[in-house]
Amino acid sequence: MKKFGFALAMPLIVLLLAVLPVPDFWISQFITIGLYALPCMGLVLLTGVMGLTSFGQAAFVGIGAYASAWLTLNTGLSPWMGLLLGLSITTVSAVILAFITLRMSGHYLPLATIAWGLALYFLMGNLETLGKYDGLLAVPGLQLFSWNVGAGRGFFVFTWAIVLLSALALTRLLNSRTGRAMRAIKNGTQMAEAMGISSFRYKLIAFVIAAELASVSGWLLAHYQHSVNPSAFGLKMGIEYLFMTVVGGVGYIGGAIVGAGITKVLDDQLQVLLPKLIGTSGSYEVIVFGVVLVVMLKFLPDGLWQLVERFLPRSKRVFPTEGSAQSASLPEKSKHRTDDLILEVSSIRKEFGGLVAVNDISFDIKAGQIVGLIGPNGAGKSTTFNLITNVLPTTSGTVRFRGQEIQHLLARDIAGRGISRTFQHVKMIADMTVLENVALGAHIRGHKGSMSAMLGLDKEEEAMLFQEARRQLERVGMGSMLHELAGNLPMGPQRLLEIARALCLDPALLLLDEPAAGLRHKEKQALVSVLRQLQSEGLSILLVEHDMDMVMDVCDHLVVMEFGTLLMQGNPSEVQQSPAVRAAYLGVEH
Repeated sequence: MKKFGFALAMPLIVLLLAVLPVPDFWISQFITIGLYALPCMGLVLLTGVMGLTSFGQAAFVGIGAYASAWLTLNTGLSPWMGLLLGLSITTVSAVILAFITLRMSGHYLPLATIAWGLALYFLMGNLETLGKYDGLLAVPGLQLFSWNVGAGRGFFVFTWAIVLLSALALTRLLNSRTGRAMRAIKNGTQMAEAMGISSFRYKLIAFVIAAELASVSGWLLAHYQHSVNPSAFGLKMGIEYLFMTVVGGVGYIGGAIVGAGITKVLDDQLQVLLPKLIGTSGSYEVIVFGVVLVVMLKFLPDGLWQLVERFLPRSKRVFPTEGSAQSASLPEKSKHRTDDLILEVSSIRKEFGGLVAVNDISFDIKAGQIVGLIGPNGAGKSTTFNLITNVLPTTSGTVRFRGQEIQHLLARDIAGRGISRTFQHVKMIADMTVLENVALGAHIRGHKGSMSAMLGLDKEEEAMLFQEARRQLERVGMGSMLHELAGNLPMGPQRLLEIARALCLDPALLLLDEPAAGLRHKEKQALVSVLRQLQSEGLSILLVEHDMDMVMDVCDHLVVMEFGTLLMQGNPSEVQQSPAVRAAYLGVEH
C-alpha cells in the first residue's frame, strides 16, 4: 500500500470547499462521493488487500440505512442509536455470511455475496414494516450535540470528516501487524499459516470491517436524504461499488476516493452529454462504463491511482525502530539443554492414492543438533518436511515435538509450539519491504489486534517487532537491504530473507528447505556461520540441502532417503563411506 499520506490529504483538501464559494450542486456531489468512498474503502481492504471479491457492499449499506431509519421513526431514539443498531446487525450478518463462505475458495464468495444482496433487496422491498418498495419517509436529520448537521455544507464537513477518519484508521491497520498478516494471505495461505497466522480469522476481520464501513455509509445516506428505499441497495449498486474501486485502484485507499469521484462525476455528465450526441435518451452511460472498465483492466490494471502516483514525491517510510530510542526486546523462549530430545518422527507415511511418497520414515533430533535430510531429487524430503509441519496430513505414523504429538495440529498451532520453517520455493510478499516480510515471522510474538492498530495504540509493540526483524536480518547479512522491496531481490537474498523471517518466530526447531539454493560461495559461507551460531545458542535444525560440501561441513547427523524410504542414517563420515548412498546418488553399473 503506497502513498498513504497523499490519500489522507485528499479529504482535507476537499474540506476546504466548505468555506469556498462553491455552488451547492458541487457540495451535493461531493457528499455523494464521500458516501460512495466508504464502501469502496472497504473493498480496498477486502478485494485489494485480501483478494476476496464481494458484490455485497450495497446490501450492508442497506442494513445501515434501514436500521437507523426504522429505529428513529418508530421509537423516537436518536440517529446515533440507529448507528449502533445498524452496526450491530451488520456485524452479525457479516459474521454469519463469512462463516458460510470464507472457508470456500474460487467463485463461491462472489456468488454468495450476489445471492445475499439479492435476498436482502427483495426482503427490504416486501416487508410492510419497512414500507415495501416505497421505503421509509420523513427520516429525521443528524444532530451532533447542539449542531444541526443539516443537508448542506454542514453535512458535507461531517461526511468527509468520517471519510478522513476511516482512511486514517485503514492506513494504520494496513501498516500494522494485522495488516501484514492480511497481505500475506492474498497469494496463498501456506506461508501465512506456517508463521502462525490464522487465515480465516483475518479474512473474517477484513470482511466485517468492510461491511461496517458500508453500514456507516448507509446510516449517513438515510439521514441525508431523509428517506430510504430498496433501489439504492440492489445488486446494481453492489456492482457499481466494485467498479468504482477497480477504476480508482483496488489496492489503494486513495484509489477508492478517486474511483468514487470519477465515477460519480462521469455518470452525471454522461447522462447529459450522451443524449445530445446520440439524439435520443437512454442509459447509454452504462455502455461507456463497460468500455472504460475493459480498457482499464487492459492498460491500467492498478487503476487511475497508479497515474496519480507518478506525480507524487517518493518518500521512504519511517518504521517505529527508526529515529527513536532503542525499544524493549520481545521476550524469548528458554532454550533446551543439550541432548534433550526435541523431535521424534516415528514411522510417518504419506500416500497419494496408490503412490507412497513417504514410506515409514523414522528419525530423532536432539537439542542443539543439526540434522541433514538428504537424498536424490524425488526422494520425498520436502514431503517429509510438510508432514512434520502438517502442511500435508500424515497417512499414518506419529510426530512428537517436546514429547507431545503434533501430527494432528494445524500448521499455525505447530508454529506456536516453536517450529519454524522455510520453503523449497521461496514464499514472500513481493510488494512489501524486506523488513516488513521478516516482521511477519514475529507475528505470534505480538498481541495487538485490529482495533489497537486503527487507534494507533500498537506503536510500542510495532517497534519491538521491527527491531526483532532488523536484528535477524543483520544476523544473516542483510542489514543493508531493510527497505528494499522483496520482489526486487535476487534468489540468494530471497532465501536469506526466509531464514531471517523463520528466526523471528524464536523457534526451538528450525526447518530449512534447500536454504543454500541460489546462494553464491561467500553467501554460503555466511550461512554456515549463522547455522553454527544458532546451534551454539541451543537451536535445533533440520536441513534439506543438495550442496553436499555444505551438508557434510555443518551437519552432526544425516538421514538419507531414496524413493520415499529410509536408506540409512548416521554421522557424515559414515554416510560418505556407504556404498548404498553412493549408488543412490551416482547409480551402479550392472
